[in-house]
Amino acid sequence: MQTTNDEVLDIFRNTNALLQGHFILRSGLRSEYFFQCAQVCQHMAEVSRLIELLKPKLESIQFKTVLAPAMGGLVVGQEVARQFGARYIFAEKENDRLVLRRGFKMDPDEPILIVEDVITRGGRVNEAIEIVKANGGKVAGIAVLVDRSQGKASFDYPLVSLLEMGYPTFDPENLPDHLKDIPAFKPGS
Repeated sequence: MQTTNDEVLDIFRNTNALLQGHFILRSGLRSEYFFQCAQVCQHMAEVSRLIELLKPKLESIQFKTVLAPAMGGLVVGQEVARQFGARYIFAEKENDRLVLRRGFKMDPDEPILIVEDVITRGGRVNEAIEIVKANGGKVAGIAVLVDRSQGKASFDYPLVSLLEMGYPTFDPENLPDHLKDIPAFKPGS
């Protein structure tokens, strides 16, 4: 019988969302593996299945609205909102910082679930948390498809992930020998 982790990894591999090579992460760190969730997000049946697998882990979190950081969290966040019958809003980049635009507003103390595709350090999630606080909402929790932080991403709110993968990251000045000869590629995040 296939485990949930095996099914999730199969979905990522079959949609070319799990890549192997030499990648420059948004943080500037390097990795041999990269989750390009945009690849899986082309296939709505697979996105729906991933959220179906995540959904039981979210049942204890009470939220009214889903907030997704652009770009990575957009499709994933929308599907979470659809499956839970919640309102959906998103934050987008402006001068490389996330902002709430397009007339999106939050009610005072409105419970907000932040949904992201992948976290390594949690930078965009932290920006989304600040947006919720600045707009009077209340962070109910955080949901991600893949937590690759190896426990380093820490928040004051419940964090739920579908998959935890501990691929190592490296400082560009301290690469392992097997990555030094592979050209680095920034796939986009």
